[in-house]
Amino acid sequence: MEGLGTQSEQEPLLGDRTPGSREWDIIETEEHYKSRWRSIRILYLTMFLSSVGFSIVIMSIWPYLQKIDQTADASFLGWVMASFSLGQMVASPLFGLWSNYRPRKEPLIVSIFISVVANCLYAYVHVPASHNKYYMLAARGLVGFGSGNVAVIRSYVAGATSLQERTSSMANITACQALGFIVGPVFQTCFALIGEKGVTWETIRLQINMYTAPVLLGAFLGVLNIILILVILREHRVDDSGRQCKNINFEAGTDEVQVPQGNIDRVAIVTTNVLFFMVLFIFALFETILTPLTMDMYAWTQEQAVLYDGIILAALAVEAIVVFMGIKLLSKKIGERAILLGGLIIVWAGFFILLPWGNQLPKIQWEDLHNNSIPNTTFGEIIITLWKFPRDHSEEPTGCPIEQAWCLYTPMIHLAQFFTSAVLIGIGYPSCNVMSYTLYSKLLGPQPQGVYMGWLTASGSAARILGPVYISQVYTAWGPRWAFSLVCGIVVLTITLLGAVYRRLIAFSVRHGNIQE
Repeated sequence: MEGLGTQSEQEPLLGDRTPGSREWDIIETEEHYKSRWRSIRILYLTMFLSSVGFSIVIMSIWPYLQKIDQTADASFLGWVMASFSLGQMVASPLFGLWSNYRPRKEPLIVSIFISVVANCLYAYVHVPASHNKYYMLAARGLVGFGSGNVAVIRSYVAGATSLQERTSSMANITACQALGFIVGPVFQTCFALIGEKGVTWETIRLQINMYTAPVLLGAFLGVLNIILILVILREHRVDDSGRQCKNINFEAGTDEVQVPQGNIDRVAIVTTNVLFFMVLFIFALFETILTPLTMDMYAWTQEQAVLYDGIILAALAVEAIVVFMGIKLLSKKIGERAILLGGLIIVWAGFFILLPWGNQLPKIQWEDLHNNSIPNTTFGEIIITLWKFPRDHSEEPTGCPIEQAWCLYTPMIHLAQFFTSAVLIGIGYPSCNVMSYTLYSKLLGPQPQGVYMGWLTASGSAARILGPVYISQVYTAWGPRWAFSLVCGIVVLTITLLGAVYRRLIAFSVRHGNIQE
């Protein structure tokens, strides 16, 4: 094997990555190529496990919170839900900065270890005699803080791939993330068979039940992930043409070339951050309003809404994976900018179709609901509909509550409208998501991208906090016609912003003449 390795080091791999404007040799041995892609695939797995760790408990947080602390209300639930994004928003730039100056194993291992500790804390939040809800808040915030390693993962992959490999790699990362969001709730459903009581390990005061088993699995997967990173991950960085670059992250010196110098286009960088914020803002509000909207429009019970909307979101996640795979082929023909623009247009069409039309009104709910329908103040009260089930479904009032005055004059959104809109948004959102990351990484070029990826991830986290707040206020006060009309206006502004900087969204090496586009 050693002989083969030595021979391969003397034989450069020539391929499609040859730059069009320079007589550069592509110096990448077979061993280096295999090591580079092994490392990238380990980070695909890390992204998948990170998503599973988030989604595996999302459906059980509310009942568990009620069980451990009777003082917890819907408003506090909102804080628990938001703490993940807040933690990620704070941690992303920090881990990104760390990864710029030290081997990226360090922030990855530390961040995953924090998530493991946070999951263990979540399993023990029932133990303290009081203030249990604050322990859960801290646990979810720490899980979010550990998830700040998304910036490190994306910056590593961006730095370890050539321009031609970049779009495909970014699509794979996002597909792994989407797959994790699908698999997590499936695990949660399986663990529901354990029941609320479960079993107790008295020696260490550990309860293993339907609420704690998922996070314990998450902790185990985190430990396994750390071991894989220690054993397999190696530091790799290549320039936009695929040549190995010299960087402080490298563990040992090799035949690297210096990173091409030049200034990045800061206007394009800031604009891409704003575009990414808007993309995630739009999808976050769609996720949030899904359950209240279907309950109001179609008179679904809470149990029906959770079941049907869960199926819809799972179907959208599967659709997103298909879109990610298609994007890898389409981007080679029309480019990333065109896909981003097309994705935004499709999202706009989806929300435009969602606008209420016609004369048929939704079923009116005249009964006093006592907070069983759409919340009217907090994000937590929206999320609560995902968990709260009435004991007697025959007595549960359904329809659009009379407390929302718009129910009396706003036409209903027909089911065909809703499904068509969901399919379009399911196509447009993943397209915009992947293209935003891909363009951003290409704008930055071969320099360390940790901090910049940290800010991009932080902007996405902020969008996931503000999106639900916006939709909960506007939808309750003015109804779907105003809420979705304003969203259409926001998408138009986003498209206009993209058009203004469209010509500036080109790769660093292309802009500086090192590579032909």
